[in-house]
Amino acid sequence: MNDLAPTGRLRAAINYGNPVLAQQGPDGSPQGVSVALAKALASELGVVLEMLTFDAAGKVFSALETGAWNIAFLAIDPLREEQIAFSEPYVIIEGTYLVATDSAYTSVVDLDKPGLRLAVGQGAAYDLFLTRTLKHAQLERAQTSASAVDLFCQSGLDAAAGVRQPLQKIAEVDSRYRVLQDAFTSIRQAMAVPQGREAGAAYVQQFVERMKAQGFIQAVLADNGQHDVTVAPTRHSSLKL
Repeated sequence: MNDLAPTGRLRAAINYGNPVLAQQGPDGSPQGVSVALAKALASELGVVLEMLTFDAAGKVFSALETGAWNIAFLAIDPLREEQIAFSEPYVIIEGTYLVATDSAYTSVVDLDKPGLRLAVGQGAAYDLFLTRTLKHAQLERAQTSASAVDLFCQSGLDAAAGVRQPLQKIAEVDSRYRVLQDAFTSIRQAMAVPQGREAGAAYVQQFVERMKAQGFIQAVLADNGQHDVTVAPTRHSSLKL
């Protein structure tokens, strides 16, 4: 399909910044649910898959300007929708905070007060969301989600914002930190196609719905040890197109 693989190669942007969706395997190659979806789509189209890896979602979005990729895996966000056509989400994950165990913070609302400083990964979905919604707290941006946690720990900030699962793994191995039980947003992860490629976007939309309905996404998440991730519900109407 010309919209998705005009040169016979499907160039897929893989974001390591969200380890729920993509990770480096033991041999260094990409793995995870976004990688599995990219491989399945390339196979279905009968084209060669070329994976381009990034360490942050903001860098994936920036690479759109150079036409580096044909498809990507990003969280749906109004700012990104100006340049990207998103499928329906395939997984839904929570954005929350990592805080010091001995801090007084018990809810995400406690972190939006004057004088508080929060670490975020620049250009991540939760950075975009918090930029729009925070009224008092100040965001301190690091280049990646992982370095945002380092910034929080090393600079004595009040919290690090991020995806619940990787933050929870940090808290499980370091008793100095804990993760808040509630969330400031639900992050809807989707497949993305550059705006203006209507046929490609429509194909990807139906592809994602079929993968959800067939149990493909749930199975891949389980195989990768991501048992606590919510697969987005299927829009049955999409399957009838």
